[in-house]
Amino acid sequence: MEETSDLYDVYETDIHPVWTDHQHQSLEDPESVECLRRKIKYYFMNPCEKYHARGRKPWKLILQIIKIAIITIQLVSFGLSNQMVVTFREENLMTFKHLFLKDYVDGSMDTYAVYRQADVYDRIDYVIKQFGLLHNNTVGNHEYEKNGTNFTPLSMCQDFYRNGTLYPGNETFEIDAHVDTECIKVYPMRWQASREKLPHFELYFRRMLSVRIEFVLKAINLQTVRHRELPDCYDFKVIITFDNQAHSGRIKIDLENDVEINECVEWKVTGASARNIFLTVLFDCLIIVTCITSFCLCTRSILNGIQLQFEYTLSCRTHSDKEVPWSDRLEFVNGWYILIIVSDTLTIIGSILKIEIQTKALTSYDVCSIFLGTGTMFVWIGVIRYMGYFRKYNTLILTLRAAFPNVIRFICCAGIIYLSYCLCGWIVLGPYHEKASIPDLEHSV
Repeated sequence: MEETSDLYDVYETDIHPVWTDHQHQSLEDPESVECLRRKIKYYFMNPCEKYHARGRKPWKLILQIIKIAIITIQLVSFGLSNQMVVTFREENLMTFKHLFLKDYVDGSMDTYAVYRQADVYDRIDYVIKQFGLLHNNTVGNHEYEKNGTNFTPLSMCQDFYRNGTLYPGNETFEIDAHVDTECIKVYPMRWQASREKLPHFELYFRRMLSVRIEFVLKAINLQTVRHRELPDCYDFKVIITFDNQAHSGRIKIDLENDVEINECVEWKVTGASARNIFLTVLFDCLIIVTCITSFCLCTRSILNGIQLQFEYTLSCRTHSDKEVPWSDRLEFVNGWYILIIVSDTLTIIGSILKIEIQTKALTSYDVCSIFLGTGTMFVWIGVIRYMGYFRKYNTLILTLRAAFPNVIRFICCAGIIYLSYCLCGWIVLGPYHEKASIPDLEHSV
C-alpha cells in the first residue's frame, strides 16, 4: 500500500469528476473505498502521468505512433498502385473514343451527335469497320475476346416501338408503346460494310429509341511491372449508344466503358526481382501483426474500464445507496480506444485484401481502397487524443466536445434549408441546363 499511498498524495488534487460527485460513502470499509478511489484515479491518468506515478512505460502510445507511420506508408504505396489502375482505365476509354467515334475531338462528348440518316449509317459503318481493323489501328496491346477458338462478335441492337404511325402535319399519331429489340452480330474477321448488312437490319427512325453497339476487348496493364507488382488482365466492354428517345432530330452518341479486372491465366516475368514483391507482402503482414496487437491492447483496456465501472457502481449502491447515472458510467468507456479498434479492424481487412491483390488472387482495388483509406483516416483522427495531453489543445478539444450537440442541430437545420433550395432549383432551373436535366424515370426505377 505504500506505492498507492504515494500515488494518492501526488495526485490528491487531481481527482476525476466521474467519482467526486459520489463521495457520500460509509466508513464501514474505508480501506476498500480508498483502494477503489486510487484505482479510478490511476485509470483516468494519461500515459505520461502513469509513467511518472508507477514507471509504467507507455507501450500503447509507442505502438500507436509506430502504427501511424507504417500504415501511412502502406496507404501511399497502395494509392500509387491504384492510381495506375485508374489511369489505365481512363486512357483506354479515351483511346476507344478516338478509335471508334468518327471525327471525335477531346471534350466534345456532350455535343457529339448526328442529325441526318446518312450520318447515322456512316457512324455505324465506321464503328464496325474500325472493330474489324483493330489490329492494324491500335498502338496498344488490345485484343478481341475469344469464345473457345472463335472471336466474340460485335453485337448491334436496335430498340424501337412495335408499331407507330405518325403524322405531325395533321397532328395525329398512333403508337404501340411496347418496345421490340432487333440485333445482328458481326465477327471481326468477317467485316463488311453496314449498308451490305442493313437490308436485313433496317433502322426505323420514326420509331427508333436507340441503337446499341457492344463488343469486348482485352488488354494487359504492363506499367505495373516496373512498380513491384504483377500485371492485371482487363476486359473492356465497350458500349456505343445512339440515343433517339427524344425524337427531336438530334441523335446523341455516347461511348461507355465497363471495366472488369481479372487474374491473368498464365504469366511469366523475367528480369524483374520477385524479392520486391515478397518484401511488400512481408510489410503488409507486419502491419497486420501490429494492428492485431493494438486491437488486443485496446480491447483489454476497454474491458478493464467496464469492470472498474461495475465495481464503482456496486460501491455507490452499497455504501451510498445511490445509482450512478449513465453519463458517469460512460466515462469509463474510452471512445478513443473504440475508434482505434475500428481502425485496426478496417486496416487488417484492407491489408489482407492488399496481399490478395499483390499475389493476384483478387482484383478488388476499390474495396481495398475503402478499407485502407477509412482505417488510415480513423488512425489519424486518433492523433487528436494525444494532443489533448497539452493544456491548450485540451481546452480546445473540451470546447468542441461541449459544442458538438449544438453543431449537429445547426447542420440538421441548414441541411433542410439546403435540400429545399436544391429541390426548388432543380425543378425551376434544372430543365434549362443540360447537366442538371431531369433523369429518365423509366430507367431510374
